[in-house]
Amino acid sequence: MIRLRTLQGPALTLSLLALLWVIVLVMLLALKPSVFSLGTMTSIIQFSTILALVSLGQALVIMAGGAGIDLSVGGIVSLSAIVAMLFVKLGLPPVLLPAACILIGTFLGALNGILVTKLTLLPLIATLGTFFIYSGLALALTGGAAQSGVPTWLLGWGRGTLAGIPLTFLTIALPAFAITGIVLVWTAWGRWIYAMGFNERSARLVGIPVDRARLILYAASGALGGAAALVSVAWLGSARANIGQNLELESLTAAMLGGIAITGGRGGVGGVLAAVILLVTLRTGLLQLNVNTVWQVGIVGTLLIFVLLADRLSQHWR
Repeated sequence: MIRLRTLQGPALTLSLLALLWVIVLVMLLALKPSVFSLGTMTSIIQFSTILALVSLGQALVIMAGGAGIDLSVGGIVSLSAIVAMLFVKLGLPPVLLPAACILIGTFLGALNGILVTKLTLLPLIATLGTFFIYSGLALALTGGAAQSGVPTWLLGWGRGTLAGIPLTFLTIALPAFAITGIVLVWTAWGRWIYAMGFNERSARLVGIPVDRARLILYAASGALGGAAALVSVAWLGSARANIGQNLELESLTAAMLGGIAITGGRGGVGGVLAAVILLVTLRTGLLQLNVNTVWQVGIVGTLLIFVLLADRLSQHWR
């Protein structure tokens, strides 16, 4: 049996998340077996799709270091969905709705990148500011009203399942994580990202275009937020100004819980996906058990501290 002491990096993170997931499943099975109905499990994966896409973008920004963080992801999701649907109402062919969501998200993410790399604003402050701008615009453009008119073919994709697994998860979330994992492990871009996070000054000295790479990563985070907006529109049947609420904090929690070092340069996307599923499963189970929202937040925070402490102990042992 492999001891915790011998594990490190992604292996330690995935092992801890697997252990926590088993504990959560056993407790929920003992307290309320109905939680594990097919419909509930499908809903868990559907909720996980939106959070997973946003958390992936968040993880990439953090991994690249430079105090990188993207607090605007919730605003990007909301504004991308709203603006894309307004474009459709103004005459944009409905077949272009998916492309519109992703392109708008990419543009909003690139604006974050420009603020951070060209204007050298602190990422925490820059993205907090754009979060309020994007979220405020989404509300101002609609007055808080949902924007309907989603084409039927898109609803079929957003609500369809294959063997109980949502099509959105199979066709957009899993491929996004798989492609990102390949890029990080097998390409020069992946090595650049880790090098930037590990030691930005050294990365610049060896010729890595740090600012350009970081701008692209913020744009990629925005594109993933746009993809999450597309999933929300296709699933709910309308664009909603509050769909991105709390996604910035939840994605940050999933990234750190999934093993992404807050200082950058360490972590993997597999842990982020596992953390997202764990968080959504736990939250769904607690809702089924009628646990107060305050306790839910506290339990998630306790899990995060536990994993971070375990990782710190692993580093101490090494």
